Amino acid sequence: MARAVAVRETEVVPEADRLEGFPHPRETEELHGHQGAEEELCRSLHAGQVHHGWLLTGQPGIGKATLAYRFAKCLLAAPQERRVDRGSLAVPDDCQASRQVRVLSHPGLLVLRRPYDHKTKRFLTSIPVDEVRRLRAFLAHRASQGSWRVVIVDAADDLNVNAANALLKSLEEPPQRMVFLLVSSEPGRLLNTIRSRCRRLDLGALDTPTLMAAATQAFAAGEVDPPAEEVSQRLAQLAQGSVRRFIGLHSAGGIEMHEKIGVFLGHLPGVSWPSVHDLAESLGAAAASERYTLYHELLFDELAQIIKAAATGGGEGSRRALAQRLIAPHRLASWASLWETLVREEAETRALNLDRKAFILGTLQRIEAAARP
Repeated sequence: MARAVAVRETEVVPEADRLEGFPHPRETEELHGHQGAEEELCRSLHAGQVHHGWLLTGQPGIGKATLAYRFAKCLLAAPQERRVDRGSLAVPDDCQASRQVRVLSHPGLLVLRRPYDHKTKRFLTSIPVDEVRRLRAFLAHRASQGSWRVVIVDAADDLNVNAANALLKSLEEPPQRMVFLLVSSEPGRLLNTIRSRCRRLDLGALDTPTLMAAATQAFAAGEVDPPAEEVSQRLAQLAQGSVRRFIGLHSAGGIEMHEKIGVFLGHLPGVSWPSVHDLAESLGAAAASERYTLYHELLFDELAQIIKAAATGGGEGSRRALAQRLIAPHRLASWASLWETLVREEAETRALNLDRKAFILGTLQRIEAAARP
């Protein structure tokens, strides 16, 4: 028993928001894009009017967490190390606050996120109330005179009901010089009372040049060979402004995955079921979690574009032709309903650790059934 505890205490704990082999957002010194959001945070600090709660929203992988940690480093740094009067939250890489935040050792920083279960070797599906209760001990320690304390919740979407209510109490009565930074890809899932107590900064998708610059930096930091120029352009189209998705697609063979989805949809209602079973076997494996997620993102994005083309008569040529062949006007509503159902059930499958192979097979079977005349 003692040996098991010792192993657990020395074991490197995975992080749900880290792409394997690449720097974590707190280890990233450059922020690509989002200049307006950074300048707003700078103005608030420079004017001495920092709101106690900030809600950083936007699609996954665009730099929300990077901005949160960047602001945390700036708040926790010595005043002479800041450059907020010049519209930048950057502080020296070698300053004490920056070094401590990178390794999560700063006494003025608390990060709340989904814990890792050493027994099951999985992350919990939500942030439990016990995680948020760590705030009590954090708040019990007085900060030194004039110092800030920062709480980062990443992602706030993962808070369960009890955890959200516990966090709300701290947001309602925040201590002086305490800042809460809530990272959210789906702010609609948060309690209205949490949203109302935060200033909201909406971060948009990165444009292609900014996306490419961010990806290039990430590949260099991870010592990974970047894709060729032509491949990068294809990845940028599929990534939809998300650096995380760009990197994930490159690592998981996203272009080939997208092409297979195109073949499957293009041959509907005909289906090669042996190929489908091979796909489900491959993506349903525990080690294929990232590929499983990316596959469904690509599949659902493509379905959404086809349904949109059927509804509007627009869209790219081959996609428009496929929409006209598969989706008659009187069946448009049923296809839209199917898309919504599949997206919801896929999220539930991941959250509840359900049988992924069975979900893949069921999903493609329902799409095939919908495509029948």
